Amino acid sequence: MGTRTVDETGADTERDETAVEATEPDDVTGTDEQREAGTEAGTGETSEDEAPSGVGQGAAAIVSAALGLVSLTGGWLGTVAAARETLVGQLETAADAGVATQVKEVYGDAWHTTALWAGLFALTALVVGAVVLARPAFGTPGRIVQAPWIKSVAWAGASLGVIGLLLAVLKYTDVLMGLPATG
Repeated sequence: MGTRTVDETGADTERDETAVEATEPDDVTGTDEQREAGTEAGTGETSEDEAPSGVGQGAAAIVSAALGLVSLTGGWLGTVAAARETLVGQLETAADAGVATQVKEVYGDAWHTTALWAGLFALTALVVGAVVLARPAFGTPGRIVQAPWIKSVAWAGASLGVIGLLLAVLKYTDVLMGLPATG
């Protein structure tokens, strides 16, 4: 059962069609549409190669930890806002104002601005970490598995967010390192 073909050199050769037939699987399960969609024979489940990799959750967990760290160490945005607030305080304070007024306007408002920005970073870290931790509960039923490192980093980000938020509130309310008394 061979066919005659002509190869590139023009010579007649015989080719066996059984070799082509042997490469096709005998028992193909599922339809072409199911194979294209990546699902197994009518079960609706994706194959392991097509399973979600969790890259987005991992990235969000890392962002949460980074934002929590920024809330504790201070960020560029908070520094710039504090410097601006210092400049505004210097411009608005009269030269003959009392020492207490000068300290509050020049340094106090800048300190509160720094605390406000640190609190915003901490709150964002807390929310992103909580969303990453809660994500498996709202995902595909039966697919609750989340990589352990993602959970660990998300917990770290949420924890840093809580600590940063607590410190920001304490700084803003002058409970922690308030302005010195100028009596």
